[in-house]
Amino acid sequence: MKLPGHLTLLKLSYLLLAGLPLLVAALAHNRAGRGLWIELGVGLGFVGFSVLALQFALTGKFRHLSVVLGLDALLHFHRQIGLVAFGLILAHVGILSAADSNYAAFLDPRVDWMRALALWVVLGALILLIVTTYWRIPLGIPYEWWRIGHGMLALAVLSIGLAHILRVGWYVDEPWKQSIWIAGTLCAVGLLVYARVWKPYRARRRRWTVNAVRPEKGDAWTLELVPDGHEGMRFRAGQFVWLVLGDSPFSQHQHPFSISSSEHRTPELEITVKALGDFTSRIGEVEVGTHAYIDGPYGSFVLDDATEEVVCVAGGVGITPIMSILRTMRDSGREIPVTLVYGFPAPDQAILLKELEELAHETGWLDLVRLAEYAEPDWTGERGLVTPEFLDRHLPPEAPGLRYFICGPDPMMDGVESYLSSKGVPLERVRSERFNIA
Repeated sequence: MKLPGHLTLLKLSYLLLAGLPLLVAALAHNRAGRGLWIELGVGLGFVGFSVLALQFALTGKFRHLSVVLGLDALLHFHRQIGLVAFGLILAHVGILSAADSNYAAFLDPRVDWMRALALWVVLGALILLIVTTYWRIPLGIPYEWWRIGHGMLALAVLSIGLAHILRVGWYVDEPWKQSIWIAGTLCAVGLLVYARVWKPYRARRRRWTVNAVRPEKGDAWTLELVPDGHEGMRFRAGQFVWLVLGDSPFSQHQHPFSISSSEHRTPELEITVKALGDFTSRIGEVEVGTHAYIDGPYGSFVLDDATEEVVCVAGGVGITPIMSILRTMRDSGREIPVTLVYGFPAPDQAILLKELEELAHETGWLDLVRLAEYAEPDWTGERGLVTPEFLDRHLPPEAPGLRYFICGPDPMMDGVESYLSSKGVPLERVRSERFNIA
Protein backbone atom coordinates (compact mmCIF):
# COMPACT_ATOMS: atom_id res chain seq x y z
CA MET A 1 0.00 0.00 0.00
CA LYS A 2 1.36 3.43 -0.90
CA LEU A 3 1.20 5.65 2.17
CA PRO A 4 1.13 9.43 1.44
CA GLY A 5 2.90 10.40 4.68
CA HIS A 6 5.69 7.90 4.19
CA LEU A 7 5.95 8.85 0.55
CA THR A 8 6.49 12.52 1.45
CA LEU A 9 9.16 11.55 3.97
CA LEU A 10 10.97 9.44 1.39
CA LYS A 11 10.91 12.26 -1.14
CA LEU A 12 12.33 14.72 1.37
CA SER A 13 15.00 12.21 2.44
CA TYR A 14 16.03 11.67 -1.17
CA LEU A 15 16.31 15.41 -1.84
CA LEU A 16 18.31 15.90 1.36
CA LEU A 17 20.78 13.14 0.49
CA ALA A 18 21.11 14.37 -3.09
CA GLY A 19 21.96 17.87 -1.84
CA LEU A 20 24.11 16.75 1.09
CA PRO A 21 27.44 17.28 -0.76
CA LEU A 22 26.59 20.97 -1.16
CA LEU A 23 26.06 21.30 2.60
CA VAL A 24 29.32 19.47 3.38
CA ALA A 25 31.18 21.67 0.88
CA ALA A 26 29.81 24.84 2.47
CA LEU A 27 30.75 23.91 6.04
CA ALA A 28 34.00 25.42 7.32
CA HIS A 29 34.94 26.64 3.84
CA ASN A 30 36.82 29.94 3.92
CA ARG A 31 38.27 30.22 0.43
CA ALA A 32 37.21 33.05 -1.86
CA GLY A 33 34.57 32.33 -4.49
CA ARG A 34 35.66 31.58 -8.06
CA GLY A 35 32.77 33.15 -9.92
CA LEU A 36 29.16 32.14 -10.55
CA TRP A 37 29.70 29.78 -13.46
CA ILE A 38 32.56 27.85 -11.89
CA GLU A 39 30.70 27.41 -8.60
CA LEU A 40 27.55 26.39 -10.48
CA GLY A 41 29.47 23.81 -12.50
CA VAL A 42 31.08 22.36 -9.38
CA GLY A 43 27.75 22.25 -7.55
CA LEU A 44 26.08 20.40 -10.42
CA GLY A 45 28.92 17.89 -10.41
CA PHE A 46 28.54 17.29 -6.68
CA VAL A 47 24.79 16.71 -6.98
CA GLY A 48 25.27 14.53 -10.06
CA PHE A 49 27.71 12.32 -8.16
CA SER A 50 25.33 12.11 -5.20
CA VAL A 51 22.41 11.10 -7.45
CA LEU A 52 24.59 8.41 -9.03
CA ALA A 53 25.46 7.04 -5.59
CA LEU A 54 21.78 6.98 -4.61
CA GLN A 55 21.09 4.80 -7.66
CA PHE A 56 22.54 1.88 -5.70
CA ALA A 57 19.89 2.37 -3.00
CA LEU A 58 17.07 2.38 -5.56
CA THR A 59 18.12 -1.02 -6.92
CA GLY A 60 18.78 -2.65 -3.54
CA LYS A 61 15.32 -4.28 -3.51
CA PHE A 62 14.35 -3.28 0.01
CA ARG A 63 10.95 -4.67 0.95
CA HIS A 64 9.84 -1.74 3.11
CA LEU A 65 10.51 0.68 0.27
CA SER A 66 8.65 -1.55 -2.16
CA VAL A 67 5.57 -1.57 0.08
CA VAL A 68 5.42 2.23 0.14
CA LEU A 69 6.48 2.96 -3.44
CA GLY A 70 6.24 -0.29 -5.37
CA LEU A 71 9.47 -1.85 -6.59
CA ASP A 72 8.47 -1.37 -10.22
CA ALA A 73 7.98 2.37 -9.55
CA LEU A 74 11.38 2.52 -7.84
CA LEU A 75 13.13 0.87 -10.77
CA HIS A 76 11.38 3.10 -13.29
CA PHE A 77 12.41 6.13 -11.23
CA HIS A 78 15.94 4.69 -11.22
CA ARG A 79 15.93 4.75 -15.02
CA GLN A 80 14.56 8.28 -15.27
CA ILE A 81 16.77 9.81 -12.60
CA GLY A 82 19.74 8.19 -14.30
CA LEU A 83 19.15 10.55 -17.21
CA VAL A 84 19.08 13.46 -14.77
CA ALA A 85 22.40 12.38 -13.26
CA PHE A 86 23.90 12.05 -16.73
CA GLY A 87 22.69 15.56 -17.59
CA LEU A 88 24.15 16.98 -14.38
CA ILE A 89 27.56 15.44 -15.08
CA LEU A 90 27.56 16.71 -18.67
CA ALA A 91 26.55 20.16 -17.45
CA HIS A 92 29.37 20.01 -14.90
CA VAL A 93 31.92 19.28 -17.62
CA GLY A 94 30.48 21.72 -20.14
CA ILE A 95 30.08 24.70 -17.81
CA LEU A 96 33.54 24.36 -16.26
CA SER A 97 35.21 23.88 -19.66
CA ALA A 98 33.49 26.97 -21.02
CA ALA A 99 34.16 29.07 -17.91
CA ASP A 100 37.91 28.37 -17.61
CA SER A 101 40.26 26.70 -20.08
CA ASN A 102 42.21 25.21 -17.17
CA TYR A 103 39.26 22.90 -16.50
CA ALA A 104 39.00 21.94 -20.17
CA ALA A 105 42.62 20.80 -19.86
CA PHE A 106 41.48 18.08 -17.45
CA LEU A 107 40.24 16.20 -20.51
CA ASP A 108 43.40 16.79 -22.56
CA PRO A 109 45.68 13.70 -22.48
CA ARG A 110 48.63 15.89 -23.47
CA VAL A 111 48.43 17.67 -20.11
CA ASP A 112 47.86 14.67 -17.83
CA TRP A 113 47.07 11.49 -19.72
CA MET A 114 46.12 9.43 -16.66
CA ARG A 115 43.59 11.94 -15.40
CA ALA A 116 42.24 12.57 -18.89
CA LEU A 117 41.88 8.83 -19.55
CA ALA A 118 40.02 8.32 -16.28
CA LEU A 119 37.58 11.16 -16.97
CA TRP A 120 36.94 10.01 -20.55
CA VAL A 121 36.29 6.51 -19.18
CA VAL A 122 33.65 8.00 -16.86
CA LEU A 123 31.95 9.86 -19.71
CA GLY A 124 32.05 6.77 -21.92
CA ALA A 125 30.71 4.56 -19.12
CA LEU A 126 27.83 6.96 -18.48
CA ILE A 127 26.92 6.92 -22.16
CA LEU A 128 27.05 3.12 -22.21
CA LEU A 129 24.85 2.94 -19.11
CA ILE A 130 22.19 5.10 -20.74
CA VAL A 131 22.33 3.45 -24.17
CA THR A 132 22.27 -0.13 -22.90
CA THR A 133 19.48 0.63 -20.40
CA TYR A 134 17.08 2.24 -22.87
CA TRP A 135 17.99 0.22 -25.97
CA ARG A 136 19.01 -3.14 -24.49
CA ILE A 137 16.31 -5.10 -26.30
CA PRO A 138 16.76 -3.48 -29.76
CA LEU A 139 20.51 -4.00 -29.40
CA GLY A 140 19.96 -7.67 -28.58
CA ILE A 141 21.85 -7.57 -25.27
CA PRO A 142 20.84 -10.50 -23.02
CA TYR A 143 19.48 -9.34 -19.67
CA GLU A 144 22.03 -11.36 -17.71
CA TRP A 145 25.03 -9.78 -19.48
CA TRP A 146 23.45 -6.33 -19.22
CA ARG A 147 22.99 -6.80 -15.47
CA ILE A 148 26.65 -7.70 -14.96
CA GLY A 149 27.91 -4.89 -17.19
CA HIS A 150 25.55 -2.36 -15.61
CA GLY A 151 26.96 -3.02 -12.15
CA MET A 152 30.58 -2.91 -13.32
CA LEU A 153 30.12 0.34 -15.24
CA ALA A 154 28.36 1.95 -12.29
CA LEU A 155 31.17 0.94 -9.95
CA ALA A 156 33.76 2.36 -12.35
CA VAL A 157 31.94 5.69 -12.58
CA LEU A 158 31.57 5.97 -8.82
CA SER A 159 35.19 5.02 -8.06
CA ILE A 160 36.75 7.34 -10.62
CA GLY A 161 34.35 10.12 -9.68
CA LEU A 162 35.38 9.89 -6.03
CA ALA A 163 39.09 9.91 -6.94
CA HIS A 164 38.51 12.98 -9.12
CA ILE A 165 36.73 14.87 -6.34
CA LEU A 166 39.40 14.04 -3.77
CA ARG A 167 42.22 14.98 -6.14
CA VAL A 168 40.76 18.37 -7.02
CA GLY A 169 40.14 18.93 -3.32
CA TRP A 170 38.89 22.53 -3.42
CA TYR A 171 35.88 21.82 -1.22
CA VAL A 172 37.06 18.53 0.32
CA ASP A 173 40.63 19.21 1.40
CA GLU A 174 39.87 18.74 5.13
CA PRO A 175 40.28 15.13 6.34
CA TRP A 176 36.80 15.04 7.91
CA LYS A 177 35.21 16.05 4.63
CA GLN A 178 37.20 13.45 2.74
CA SER A 179 36.05 10.87 5.29
CA ILE A 180 32.40 11.76 4.63
CA TRP A 181 32.84 11.43 0.86
CA ILE A 182 34.66 8.10 1.20
CA ALA A 183 32.13 6.74 3.70
CA GLY A 184 29.19 7.76 1.51
CA THR A 185 30.74 6.08 -1.52
CA LEU A 186 31.49 2.92 0.44
CA CYS A 187 27.86 2.85 1.60
CA ALA A 188 26.72 2.97 -2.01
CA VAL A 189 29.08 0.14 -2.96
CA GLY A 190 27.90 -1.76 0.11
CA LEU A 191 24.32 -1.59 -1.16
CA LEU A 192 25.44 -3.24 -4.40
CA VAL A 193 27.25 -5.95 -2.44
CA TYR A 194 24.13 -6.42 -0.32
CA ALA A 195 21.89 -6.92 -3.36
CA ARG A 196 24.27 -9.00 -5.48
CA VAL A 197 26.16 -11.01 -2.84
CA TRP A 198 24.61 -11.01 0.62
CA LYS A 199 20.98 -11.60 -0.40
CA PRO A 200 21.83 -14.56 -2.68
CA TYR A 201 24.08 -15.93 0.08
CA ARG A 202 21.17 -15.91 2.54
CA ALA A 203 18.89 -17.49 -0.06
CA ARG A 204 20.99 -20.69 -0.05
CA ARG A 205 19.19 -21.83 3.10
CA ARG A 206 15.72 -21.23 1.65
CA ARG A 207 15.76 -23.30 -1.49
CA TRP A 208 12.59 -24.17 -3.39
CA THR A 209 11.79 -27.01 -5.77
CA VAL A 210 9.71 -27.04 -8.94
CA ASN A 211 6.85 -29.42 -8.15
CA ALA A 212 4.83 -29.08 -11.38
CA VAL A 213 4.96 -27.36 -14.77
CA ARG A 214 1.57 -26.78 -16.42
CA PRO A 215 0.95 -25.38 -19.90
CA GLU A 216 -1.56 -22.52 -20.20
CA LYS A 217 -3.20 -20.78 -23.12
CA GLY A 218 -1.36 -17.92 -24.72
CA ASP A 219 2.02 -19.68 -24.82
CA ALA A 220 2.29 -19.44 -21.03
CA TRP A 221 3.33 -21.86 -18.31
CA THR A 222 2.57 -22.16 -14.61
CA LEU A 223 5.35 -23.26 -12.28
CA GLU A 224 4.31 -24.68 -8.91
CA LEU A 225 7.07 -24.19 -6.34
CA VAL A 226 7.31 -25.91 -2.95
CA PRO A 227 9.69 -24.98 -0.11
CA ASP A 228 12.61 -27.32 0.46
CA GLY A 229 13.06 -27.77 4.20
CA HIS A 230 11.58 -24.46 5.35
CA GLU A 231 8.15 -22.95 6.03
CA GLY A 232 7.83 -21.10 2.75
CA MET A 233 7.02 -17.44 2.28
CA ARG A 234 4.18 -15.18 3.33
CA PHE A 235 3.02 -12.74 0.66
CA ARG A 236 0.15 -10.44 -0.23
CA ALA A 237 -1.97 -11.24 -3.26
CA GLY A 238 -0.72 -9.15 -6.18
CA GLN A 239 2.94 -9.10 -5.17
CA PHE A 240 5.85 -10.47 -7.20
CA VAL A 241 9.20 -12.19 -6.62
CA TRP A 242 12.58 -12.44 -8.30
CA LEU A 243 13.15 -16.03 -9.40
CA VAL A 244 16.37 -17.95 -10.01
CA LEU A 245 16.19 -21.48 -11.40
CA GLY A 246 19.14 -23.81 -10.91
CA ASP A 247 21.55 -24.93 -8.22
CA SER A 248 23.03 -21.53 -7.35
CA PRO A 249 21.26 -18.39 -6.07
CA PHE A 250 24.17 -16.36 -7.45
CA SER A 251 23.07 -16.98 -11.04
CA GLN A 252 22.59 -13.84 -13.13
CA HIS A 253 19.46 -15.44 -14.61
CA GLN A 254 17.24 -13.64 -12.09
CA HIS A 255 13.89 -12.37 -13.31
CA PRO A 256 10.78 -10.80 -11.72
CA PHE A 257 7.47 -12.67 -11.95
CA SER A 258 4.10 -12.03 -10.36
CA ILE A 259 2.72 -14.67 -8.02
CA SER A 260 -0.51 -16.02 -9.51
CA SER A 261 -1.65 -18.26 -6.65
CA SER A 262 -3.78 -17.43 -3.63
CA GLU A 263 -2.04 -16.20 -0.50
CA HIS A 264 -4.16 -18.76 1.41
CA ARG A 265 -2.76 -21.76 -0.52
CA THR A 266 0.68 -21.75 1.06
CA PRO A 267 3.37 -23.00 1.52
CA GLU A 268 3.24 -23.76 -2.21
CA LEU A 269 3.12 -20.84 -4.60
CA GLU A 270 2.54 -20.57 -8.33
CA ILE A 271 4.09 -18.32 -10.94
CA THR A 272 2.52 -18.03 -14.39
CA VAL A 273 4.99 -16.98 -17.08
CA LYS A 274 4.45 -16.08 -20.73
CA ALA A 275 7.17 -17.20 -23.14
CA LEU A 276 8.45 -13.86 -24.45
CA GLY A 277 12.22 -13.42 -24.08
CA ASP A 278 15.41 -15.48 -24.01
CA PHE A 279 14.77 -16.83 -20.52
CA THR A 280 10.98 -17.17 -20.58
CA SER A 281 10.92 -18.80 -24.01
CA ARG A 282 12.46 -21.89 -22.38
CA ILE A 283 10.28 -21.88 -19.28
CA GLY A 284 8.25 -24.84 -20.54
CA GLU A 285 11.44 -26.93 -20.64
CA VAL A 286 11.98 -26.61 -16.89
CA GLU A 287 11.96 -30.09 -15.35
CA VAL A 288 10.08 -31.11 -12.22
CA GLY A 289 12.60 -31.29 -9.37
CA THR A 290 14.61 -28.29 -10.57
CA HIS A 291 15.92 -26.19 -7.70
CA ALA A 292 14.80 -22.57 -7.39
CA TYR A 293 15.55 -19.52 -5.25
CA ILE A 294 13.11 -16.71 -4.52
CA ASP A 295 13.78 -13.13 -3.47
CA GLY A 296 10.66 -11.40 -2.26
CA PRO A 297 7.86 -10.69 -1.98
CA TYR A 298 7.82 -7.17 -3.43
CA GLY A 299 5.25 -4.69 -4.65
CA SER A 300 2.29 -2.62 -3.45
CA PHE A 301 -0.22 -4.01 -5.98
CA VAL A 302 -2.46 -5.22 -3.15
CA LEU A 303 -5.91 -4.62 -1.71
CA ASP A 304 -6.17 -2.40 1.36
CA ASP A 305 -8.69 -2.61 4.16
CA ALA A 306 -10.59 0.46 2.93
CA THR A 307 -11.42 -1.17 -0.41
CA GLU A 308 -15.17 -1.53 -0.93
CA GLU A 309 -15.17 -2.14 -4.69
CA VAL A 310 -12.51 -3.04 -7.26
CA VAL A 311 -11.91 -2.29 -10.93
CA CYS A 312 -9.18 -4.35 -12.61
CA VAL A 313 -7.91 -3.69 -16.12
CA ALA A 314 -5.54 -6.38 -17.39
CA GLY A 315 -3.87 -7.04 -20.70
CA GLY A 316 -2.21 -10.31 -21.69
CA VAL A 317 0.11 -11.71 -19.03
CA GLY A 318 -0.83 -8.75 -16.84
CA ILE A 319 -3.68 -10.94 -15.61
CA THR A 320 -1.33 -12.91 -13.32
CA PRO A 321 -1.17 -10.61 -10.25
CA ILE A 322 -4.90 -9.91 -10.60
CA MET A 323 -5.50 -13.67 -10.70
CA SER A 324 -3.73 -13.93 -7.34
CA ILE A 325 -6.03 -11.24 -5.92
CA LEU A 326 -9.18 -12.94 -7.24
CA ARG A 327 -8.13 -16.39 -6.02
CA THR A 328 -7.35 -14.94 -2.59
CA MET A 329 -10.74 -13.24 -2.43
CA ARG A 330 -12.42 -16.55 -3.31
CA ASP A 331 -10.49 -18.45 -0.65
CA SER A 332 -10.98 -15.83 2.06
CA GLY A 333 -14.68 -15.28 1.37
CA ARG A 334 -14.17 -11.53 0.89
CA GLU A 335 -17.11 -10.71 -1.38
CA ILE A 336 -16.78 -7.17 -2.65
CA PRO A 337 -17.80 -6.18 -6.20
CA VAL A 338 -15.05 -6.62 -8.80
CA THR A 339 -15.21 -5.45 -12.41
CA LEU A 340 -12.47 -7.10 -14.45
CA VAL A 341 -11.73 -5.84 -17.95
CA TYR A 342 -9.46 -8.45 -19.52
CA GLY A 343 -8.00 -7.68 -22.94
CA PHE A 344 -6.10 -10.17 -25.11
CA PRO A 345 -5.16 -10.60 -28.79
CA ALA A 346 -7.53 -13.57 -29.36
CA PRO A 347 -9.58 -15.95 -27.18
CA ASP A 348 -7.19 -18.85 -27.76
CA GLN A 349 -4.34 -16.67 -26.43
CA ALA A 350 -6.11 -15.54 -23.24
CA ILE A 351 -4.14 -16.78 -20.24
CA LEU A 352 -6.29 -18.35 -17.48
CA LEU A 353 -9.51 -17.27 -19.23
CA LYS A 354 -11.39 -20.52 -18.52
CA GLU A 355 -10.79 -20.24 -14.78
CA LEU A 356 -11.87 -16.59 -14.83
CA GLU A 357 -15.09 -17.51 -16.62
CA GLU A 358 -15.79 -20.24 -14.08
CA LEU A 359 -15.06 -17.86 -11.21
CA ALA A 360 -17.43 -15.24 -12.66
CA HIS A 361 -20.13 -17.91 -13.11
CA GLU A 362 -19.74 -19.36 -9.60
CA THR A 363 -19.56 -16.09 -7.66
CA GLY A 364 -21.86 -13.12 -7.49
CA TRP A 365 -19.13 -10.53 -7.05
CA LEU A 366 -17.00 -10.85 -10.24
CA ASP A 367 -18.14 -9.07 -13.40
CA LEU A 368 -15.84 -10.31 -16.18
CA VAL A 369 -15.60 -8.21 -19.34
CA ARG A 370 -13.71 -10.14 -22.04
CA LEU A 371 -12.15 -8.03 -24.77
CA ALA A 372 -10.56 -9.72 -27.80
CA GLU A 373 -8.69 -7.70 -30.39
CA TYR A 374 -9.35 -10.45 -32.94
CA ALA A 375 -12.00 -13.18 -32.67
CA GLU A 376 -14.12 -15.58 -34.69
CA PRO A 377 -17.68 -14.50 -35.66
CA ASP A 378 -19.20 -16.67 -32.89
CA TRP A 379 -17.25 -14.85 -30.15
CA THR A 380 -19.70 -13.62 -27.50
CA GLY A 381 -17.39 -11.18 -25.76
CA GLU A 382 -16.33 -7.64 -26.65
CA ARG A 383 -14.07 -6.81 -29.58
CA GLY A 384 -11.38 -4.17 -30.04
CA LEU A 385 -9.04 -2.31 -27.71
CA VAL A 386 -9.32 -0.65 -24.31
CA THR A 387 -10.45 2.87 -25.22
CA PRO A 388 -12.01 5.69 -23.15
CA GLU A 389 -15.36 4.99 -24.80
CA PHE A 390 -15.10 1.31 -23.88
CA LEU A 391 -14.25 2.16 -20.26
CA ASP A 392 -17.15 4.61 -20.10
CA ARG A 393 -19.50 1.73 -20.95
CA HIS A 394 -18.16 -0.84 -18.53
CA LEU A 395 -16.65 0.82 -15.48
CA PRO A 396 -18.87 1.44 -12.43
CA PRO A 397 -19.52 4.97 -11.10
CA GLU A 398 -16.66 6.58 -9.22
CA ALA A 399 -16.82 6.15 -5.42
CA PRO A 400 -14.43 6.79 -2.48
CA GLY A 401 -14.15 3.08 -1.65
CA LEU A 402 -13.33 2.08 -5.23
CA ARG A 403 -9.78 0.96 -6.02
CA TYR A 404 -8.28 0.50 -9.49
CA PHE A 405 -5.71 -2.12 -10.47
CA ILE A 406 -3.99 -1.88 -13.86
CA CYS A 407 -1.45 -4.32 -15.30
CA GLY A 408 -0.51 -5.04 -18.89
CA PRO A 409 1.37 -3.58 -21.86
CA ASP A 410 2.61 -0.01 -21.43
CA PRO A 411 0.35 1.56 -24.12
CA MET A 412 -2.74 0.09 -22.49
CA MET A 413 -1.66 1.16 -19.02
CA ASP A 414 -0.80 4.67 -20.16
CA GLY A 415 -4.23 5.01 -21.74
CA VAL A 416 -6.12 3.72 -18.69
CA GLU A 417 -4.10 5.90 -16.30
CA SER A 418 -4.78 8.98 -18.43
CA TYR A 419 -8.47 8.09 -18.55
CA LEU A 420 -8.71 7.76 -14.76
CA SER A 421 -6.80 11.00 -14.28
CA SER A 422 -9.23 12.80 -16.60
CA LYS A 423 -12.10 11.48 -14.47
CA GLY A 424 -10.55 12.95 -11.34
CA VAL A 425 -9.65 9.64 -9.71
CA PRO A 426 -7.08 10.32 -6.92
CA LEU A 427 -3.67 8.83 -7.58
CA GLU A 428 -3.58 7.02 -4.24
CA ARG A 429 -6.54 4.87 -5.30
CA VAL A 430 -4.83 3.59 -8.45
CA ARG A 431 -2.42 0.64 -8.35
CA SER A 432 -0.29 0.10 -11.45
CA GLU A 433 2.10 -2.80 -12.02
CA ARG A 434 4.42 -2.63 -15.01
CA PHE A 435 6.24 -5.86 -15.83
CA ASN A 436 9.05 -4.50 -18.02
CA ILE A 437 11.36 -3.75 -15.08
CA ALA A 438 14.01 -6.33 -15.98
